[in-house]
Amino acid sequence: MDNKPGAVHDVKAQVSDEALVTRRRGQIIASAVELFSHQGFYRTTIQDVARKAGVSAGLIYQYVSDKEDVLLLALLSVLESYKHEIPAALEGLSDPLERFQAAIRAYCRVVDQRREATVLAYRSTKSLPDDRRRLIKDCEIETNGMIAACLADCIRAGLMRDVNVELVTYQLVTFAHSWALKHWRLKELCGLEQYVAEGLDFFAHALLTPKGWRQWKRMAESTTG
Repeated sequence: MDNKPGAVHDVKAQVSDEALVTRRRGQIIASAVELFSHQGFYRTTIQDVARKAGVSAGLIYQYVSDKEDVLLLALLSVLESYKHEIPAALEGLSDPLERFQAAIRAYCRVVDQRREATVLAYRSTKSLPDDRRRLIKDCEIETNGMIAACLADCIRAGLMRDVNVELVTYQLVTFAHSWALKHWRLKELCGLEQYVAEGLDFFAHALLTPKGWRQWKRMAESTTG
């Protein structure tokens, strides 16, 4: 298991087969997220999760110690998805603006795929003790760093104006999360691709320099052409 701070090694399993642990925990997390989202963390029991997952409560306790472990794993799983999907989307791209767009699109796709878990993070992180809340926050900061790096590269290349990178990163992340938080309404207004495209256009108008606009337009022309 990964031994760096914030890794899922913080949750102990009685099973030593890492592939099996990953598979079983994925099964448990999927069921738990649905239950936590619909009936709340405190009202959901391990027995509820077991029934939903189609396994015994005893089996669940081989992979987690308690319900708090399940919540922690559920929240970390979303952050781990960002850490996997964003670098994959950036692979082979060297232009700073292309990388910026790709990173935001990848982040938004994860939010779309994990909408319930994204909302759960806002609602239930407070249910964790201080040390585990800090773990989630540290992982979030690490994940946000990938967006911040793309933004900083655009600024260094003269494609975006000089801004508070960390602050703008949180504005971008909040934009992505809003797709989950307000999906009940946004889904009636547009699909994910339109939501992301219009959001990127909004941020482009706020951030791009004249040089950046020229590059942005060339990218748009190459896409449509």
